[in-house]
Parts: sequence; structure tokens; C-alpha cells
Amino acid sequence: MSSRADDASPGAAGVAAGLGTPGTVRDQAPDEADAPGEFARQWAKTVEATGCVPLPADAMYGRLRELTRRLGDALDTDPFHATEARAVGEELVAAHFTGAGLLERTFALVGHWWPRLREHAFTERRDPDDYLLRVIQLQGALAAGYAEALRARTLAEQQAVHSAVLDARELTEQALHSSEARFRAVFEQSGLGIAIGGIDGVVLDVNPALAQMFGAARADLAGRPMRAFMFADDPPHIRQWYDELVRGEREHFSTEKQYLRADGEPLWTHLTVSLVRDAAGSPQYQVAMMQDVTDRHRLYTRLRHQAQHDPLTGMPNRALFFERLEALFAGPGTADRVGLCYLDLDGFKVVNDSLGHDVGDQLLIAVARRLDAYVARAGHLMARMGGDEFVVLVEHSAGTGQVVALAEGILAALREPFRIRGHDLSVSASIGIVERPVAGTGPADTMRAADITLYWAKSEGRGRWTVFDTERNDREVARYTLSAEMPAALQHGEFDVDYQPLVSLSDGSVLGVEALVRWRHPRQGLIGPDRFIGLAEETGLIVPLGMYVLERACREARRWSDLGTNGRTGSADLGAQLPDPAPFISVNLAERQCHEPGLVRQVERVLAETGLEPQRLQFELTESQIMATDGGPLERLRELAAMGVRIAIDDFGTGYSNLAYLRRLPVCELKIAGSFVEGLRTPGDADPVDARIVASLVELAHALGLTVTAEGIETAAQAERLRAIGCDAGQGWYFSRPGPPDRIATLLDGVPRVG
Repeated sequence: MSSRADDASPGAAGVAAGLGTPGTVRDQAPDEADAPGEFARQWAKTVEATGCVPLPADAMYGRLRELTRRLGDALDTDPFHATEARAVGEELVAAHFTGAGLLERTFALVGHWWPRLREHAFTERRDPDDYLLRVIQLQGALAAGYAEALRARTLAEQQAVHSAVLDARELTEQALHSSEARFRAVFEQSGLGIAIGGIDGVVLDVNPALAQMFGAARADLAGRPMRAFMFADDPPHIRQWYDELVRGEREHFSTEKQYLRADGEPLWTHLTVSLVRDAAGSPQYQVAMMQDVTDRHRLYTRLRHQAQHDPLTGMPNRALFFERLEALFAGPGTADRVGLCYLDLDGFKVVNDSLGHDVGDQLLIAVARRLDAYVARAGHLMARMGGDEFVVLVEHSAGTGQVVALAEGILAALREPFRIRGHDLSVSASIGIVERPVAGTGPADTMRAADITLYWAKSEGRGRWTVFDTERNDREVARYTLSAEMPAALQHGEFDVDYQPLVSLSDGSVLGVEALVRWRHPRQGLIGPDRFIGLAEETGLIVPLGMYVLERACREARRWSDLGTNGRTGSADLGAQLPDPAPFISVNLAERQCHEPGLVRQVERVLAETGLEPQRLQFELTESQIMATDGGPLERLRELAAMGVRIAIDDFGTGYSNLAYLRRLPVCELKIAGSFVEGLRTPGDADPVDARIVASLVELAHALGLTVTAEGIETAAQAERLRAIGCDAGQGWYFSRPGPPDRIATLLDGVPRVG
């Protein structure tokens, strides 16, 4: 049998193949169909079946094929020696092929291969018994080498484990010693104060840093109960947390806590208390660690005071006030009722503007001190909200009477003048009062109500207080809501124009028609101008609204003119043919419109687009408006008059006109206010005073070359008396109520005649 690896004898292959028991190692595709390769594959399956697979399948197969070759060479070599099999046994252990039953299964595999080995012996003309003896000797040497190597490895592993145990014990003792040394070093040298206590709450030891914090000796602190360091004014949760910790229900807690040093000075610390358990998990010790934060706490207190107090007066500021106010509404049991006095100094800006801000600041300081002294006696909080505004918070108010009495006391305290740098300065204040239950409202609503009420007080005069009125506020809210809805209403065409005639008192003819704007609100219905004209003037919407009314009115006036010329053509539903010339159209002009630089150009555009003659357009301004015109507004009125547009003064007699100034205005008509016509209503004797006033106004107007229209005529008696006095025209429900434009033609033909 050849000794080459590629041509090993079947006997050698059989010895190397081991058990024939199938395994999970995949069958390798042999590179040659030889017995050693087949034996090696079966041996690999045997090794895998023992549960020991230290190498990948390819590597394991290659290793076992090499061992098979060596056993085959030893079997066929003369003279025969079994020492090579012993080396193969050692190689199996070195390769970690040491699974349970490996040798037994390997020898069984060799026995399975013995018929092939015996046949090989006959082929090679060898003695089969001698060949079998060689196989047995190789098995014995393989087993001896395997057992000796396995024993040596086991002893080495036991020695390594023993050495590792000794090393671990030594390291543990060193670590324990080092740990104790480190803990003692940390305990003694730490900058943090550390106290160790038993679970019974008695202090066992403290470090030098903690003793230094308290300004006491370590011996004086050790042995004292930890509860001795708790005070009655500590927050309740600190004692609760501590009780939970010593019962084992809490592992640790942290908080900021105040102590007292041995010299009585306050000591603020950041405290962390931790629970230490024994091996069984039961509470054994407690460790308290403290950091001295006294300086930080003082800085925080100072910064908080600065953040919550006014730097000028030293009084609480709005931040502290709102913190206290919100606390009242935080939950049940805080307060039943609350009161506010929100005050603003009257005319304080004059002091700053005339005497300078330095004097103003000194005045604010003096006012704040005087008011705070008065309010503090009553036990209330007073804060400066900013500028010259102050607010007083009445917690647990006893009712509106209490807050009103407080407001009156504040006003009384301000009556005595203040002596500031040689100036005797008198100061008054306006105060808004709110007193209400806490339930059902909130701090923001309460403050808003106080702000609104202060505005009411200032608008009603100086040196007074006003109590919040829910109904009045509702009206203000409704008014604001209308103001907010007006721009969209104008865009959506919700505004309409009604018309009321101005009738000649001499012959009953219609001289003019006044355009009166109405708001047809989608939810509130018809809204009169008394509710929205003022809002339009405040918001500036009066300018586009006035132009809208002007365009509508001029367009209707042009239509009436066409009817007067063409009769009923195309307008059979409008009544009789209109007189010629047709009446002028009178449109109210707001003061804000007079200040618009483009007013004249806009009027020119409207007249051109509608085709209305300028002489048939009249603008009405109130007496107060027209007397206030000067500069640009007056020039614009003169330009309009020069175009031929009529200018009339509405509600004449209610103001205080400068008659000399009236002569220089481009006015062509006066409309006497209805309040003077009121006394001429009854059929009997008229009020002589009203009659004389109206007669004087008519005489004055005629002397200035102006026509006179009386407003508010409701009876025939009024109309007759005004005609007798010399009034030129009248306007009122006696002639016609305001109505849609389609009624004008009928009204022009059938208004009541006078005389």
C-alpha cells in the first residue's frame, strides 16, 4: 500500500473514518474517489455527532483527512510502529475534537471498515491476522495519546481556574481596601458636607466640610437626631419625604433647605438624602449630602425682589401683582371675592413736559410712598403698573362698599399738595373699581374690567372713581363688535340710503332731499346712524362710507332730474312728473372727510360720473365741525363752494358760533336744530323763549344772506309758526319720514302745504 496521501490504503482510510453514524456536516464533493477521502468524511460526521464542532465543515474535513493519511501510512509502513497513532490522538485533543463518546464512535467506525481492510490485506499478500493486530495496536496508541493529552489539558485548566480564583480573591481584597480608602478620602476631603446616620435617625458621623458649614465641632453634631435639624417652617413635603425614606419607600430626595449655623446665621443648602440598604435589601443607613448655596440664595432673593419691584418707587410691580392676583383664582378656598382699584394720575404728563422727567420721577416716588402708607394700613397690596398707573388688590373683599371707601380714601390722600424741588404740585387721580366674586371669572377678565372702568372714569372727568357696570360693558362690547363688523358690511353692501325731503314753508314745494344712511344688519336688522356714525368716525371708515353715500345720493338725484325732464318715460312706477328744476341732494359731510386732501377731486369725479350739476349737491356739516375748520379743511370747503356746491350748517344753535367767523365761511344755508322747534309744537300758545330764539336765528341768517331750514317739524302748528317767523324751509315727519328713493317722486307731488 502506497504511503502517499493521495493513495493511502483502504485500511488507513478505514481507521481514520471512525463511526459511520450519519451527521449534519454536509457531504463534501471529493476531489478524488478514494477510500481515505470517504473515511475522512464519515469521521467528520462522527465528530459533529458528538456535539463538538470547533471548526467550519471544510476546515474540519481537511484536518481529519490529514490525520487519516498519517494513520494509513503508519499501518502500511515496515517495520511497523504505533507511535504515529499516539501523536494523532494528541492532535485530536489539540484540535478540540473532544466531544463525549468520540473514541468509542471512532473505533466503531474502524470496525465497520474492517472487511475492507481485510480485503486489502489479501490484495497486498499480507497476513490478515497480522494486519488486524496492527489495526488494534494503532487504536490503542490513538486512545493512549488522546487520554494523556486530555488529562494534561484538564490539569492545565484546573490549575488556571485555581490561579484565577486566587487572583480574583486578591483583587477583591485590594479593591475593598482601595474602596474604603477612597471613601474615607472622599468623606474627609470632600467640599460637600456629608453626614451618615443610622436608620433610627441618629447622626453617626459628619465630615469636616459639614462641620465647617454649621460652624460647629464634629463631635457636637454626631449623636444628634436628624429630625433636630428640621424646623416648623420647613415645607411640609420635606418631612413627608424623610419619613418615606426611613421606611424604605423612597430611595432618595433632593430639596433646598434652610438651617441655622451655630452663630445663628441662616445657612441655605441644596440637600440630597439617600438610603443605603444591606445585602437583604433592608434599610440600613442614610447619607445626607449638603452644598452651601447661601450666596446663591441671597442673589436669587435679590434678583427676585428686583424682578418683582419697581426700580423707581420700590413698590411691587405688575409681575408681583399678577402673581398675587392669579393665586386668588388658583383654586377653591383661596378667596371668595376680590376687589381692584386701578388708578391713573390726572395730567401727570404736564409735569413731565413742563418741569422735566426728573421732577416727574420725584413726584411719582412721593405719590407712591403716600399711597402705599395709606393702603398698607388697610392690609392691601399696592403695585405700580407702569408710568403713572397704580393698582390696589383687595383680597377677600367684603363688598363694593369696602372698595369704594378705599378709593375715596386714596383720592383724599392725594388732595394735599406735594413739595417737589421747590414746587407745590397738586395731583388728582381717576380710579376704576371692580369688585366681584372669584368664582365664574378669571384674573385676565378682572383686570380687563378694571382697565375699562378706569377709561370710563377718565372720560367722565378728573379726580373721581367709577364702578364697573356689566350692562355698560355689554353696550361697549356691542359697540366694539359693530365697529369690527363695519368694514365687511360696507364691502358686502349692507349699508343703504333713505331720503327725506326739505319742503318750502311758503308754497309746499320740495327744495331738496337729505340722504340718510342706514345699516341693514343681517342679524340685528335696521341700525340707525346714531349707533354707527360715531364708530365710523373713530375708525376712519367714515371716509369710504361717506363717499359711498355720496355716490348713491348723486346717482338718485340725477335720476330724479331725468324724470323731471322726460316725464314718466321708463319710470311709470315713480308717480307724477317731477318739477323743474329738480331738488338738490343734501349729504352729510364728516369732519374727518374735510381733512382728506383728495376730497375735492373725489367730489368732481362723482359729479362727472353721475352727470349731476354741482348746484344740486349740498354738503351738511354740524356747527361744531364747521367752526373748527381751518387751514386745509376750510380751503377745501371754499373750493367746493367755488364749484357751485352748496354748504349748509346742520344743528345750528347747539354750539357757540363765532358770528364774525361765520361771515367768512362759504355757507349758504342754516338748519336750525330740532330742540328749538320743540317748543312750537302744540296748537296753543308757543313757548315764547323758543319762538324768540328761532326768530333771532332766522333774522341773523337772513342778515348774512343765508336760507333757513327748521328740523324736527312734526305738526302743522309748528310748520305754520315757523312760516310766520320767516323760516324758508322745513324738514320732519310732518312732511315725510325718511324712505327709499322710489318714494321721492310721489312725495315731491304730494307733501303737505303750509298756510
